[in-house]
Amino acid sequence: MSTVMEQMQRAALTLTCTGPIKDRLASAYREHLASIESADLPRDLADDLIAVRRAMVRERPLCRAEDAVQATVRKMSNEEAVEIAGRVVLLFGALCGQCQQDHKLAPESGAIVRFSRA
Repeated sequence: MSTVMEQMQRAALTLTCTGPIKDRLASAYREHLASIESADLPRDLADDLIAVRRAMVRERPLCRAEDAVQATVRKMSNEEAVEIAGRVVLLFGALCGQCQQDHKLAPESGAIVRFSRA
């Protein structure tokens, strides 16, 4: 099972791939963001995730072959998709910042913190 940080990172990376922004946004949401429990995030970041979720499922599907994410993405403008994608990237950045703060060690400890690319 992936951690929240890994899922957020994967969502942000999905947004950087090639292809139409609406497709990338829908993929990032379905494959990574939808599985994150807002309770697993700090309160201020959880509110941001909830806002992204609401933005991604606000439209009703037109038929059984469509879900709320497809209906929402179909109706949104490219500019709106870019705005929501930006919120996802900012959310990932804020989560990284909070994780760094939470794991900071006292300078006199002499410990080295290593970050790996996943």
